[in-house]
Amino acid sequence: MKTKLRGPAIATVLRRIFRRTPNPYNAVMQSPYCKNLSESMTWVVLFVVMAWFFAIGAALHAAEPQATGFDGQRSYGYLKALCALGNRMSGSHGMKQQQVLLVKHFTDLNAKVTFQRFKVKHPLKSSRRVPMTNLIVEWRPEAKERILLCAHYDTRPLPDQEINPRIRKNGVFLGANDGASGVALLMELGHHVAQLPLNYGLDFVLFDGEELVYFDFNRREDIGPYFLGSTWFASQYRKHPPQHKYVAGVLFDMVADADLTLYQEENSATWKQTRPLVKEIWGTAQRLGVQEFIPRIKYNVSDDHFPLNRIAKIPVIDIIDFAYPEYPRNRYWHTLADAPGRCSGDSLGKVGTVIVEWLSTKR
Repeated sequence: MKTKLRGPAIATVLRRIFRRTPNPYNAVMQSPYCKNLSESMTWVVLFVVMAWFFAIGAALHAAEPQATGFDGQRSYGYLKALCALGNRMSGSHGMKQQQVLLVKHFTDLNAKVTFQRFKVKHPLKSSRRVPMTNLIVEWRPEAKERILLCAHYDTRPLPDQEINPRIRKNGVFLGANDGASGVALLMELGHHVAQLPLNYGLDFVLFDGEELVYFDFNRREDIGPYFLGSTWFASQYRKHPPQHKYVAGVLFDMVADADLTLYQEENSATWKQTRPLVKEIWGTAQRLGVQEFIPRIKYNVSDDHFPLNRIAKIPVIDIIDFAYPEYPRNRYWHTLADAPGRCSGDSLGKVGTVIVEWLSTKR
């Protein structure tokens, strides 16, 4: 005969256990409802005892200080604040306002902030010089071996992929994903550097002039060189070697798409010096269960990591979602649609979480 434990008996047992009874097993056995303990009763007792231990463990865990994770929503707030400045092309008023905002942000986080200034010819007016400024943010500047995290912080001058010719010439390109996303990610990451168990120094570099480029619709080609800031930075690193050495680097570009798909960029995944970095970061994402990092090559992108690898010989990979919203027809790219509403704090949070974990385990 099997004895069934009725509702009142369960209540009695639980009351006895959670009154800080020193021995929950004895409390169960002494209950008047448990004199004829059957096989089914044994399972109930085991369940209750395990529940007691679980409650103790949960209480201890709750008492421990909890680490603050990468805040994707705060990062998204930074993205919106940058876009509120309007277009931020090289040499513009919007760019100057952005520089003021960023210097205050990183200085308040106790980082060392410096400018790397130079000038270039304007793509459409060769007699005009455009002031350019790379912004360098240093953490633990005394370290001789350093990791480089970077993004471009200029926007394209115009939304030149718009269908409407008038908008192509006069529209205000905000560059929420293509420009602001990498900057916003680094702004949030700055809150976490002090808690990272890093064996290296860490530099954030924001490149100017990644795309001080105009599109000629008659000739169907771009006017003006790409990667001005990263080329200058790489050249100075090679011509005037600093006291430190960059052992690894990551470039962030277009990392806030609401429909995030981060395939591996072909050059990053195949160059000998950068291939291990790709494996490390996508492996970190897989370990964390961040499925948006897809361990498969999909596109070949020329970006700021080219001069960093080719000129400075710094192993830098490109993390970029070049499907905005789909590939190869990127309907939002270089149009008015590249606005905060197409971006997501969740996407920034996933990228940031992977990078924080990777930095924490980088040896």
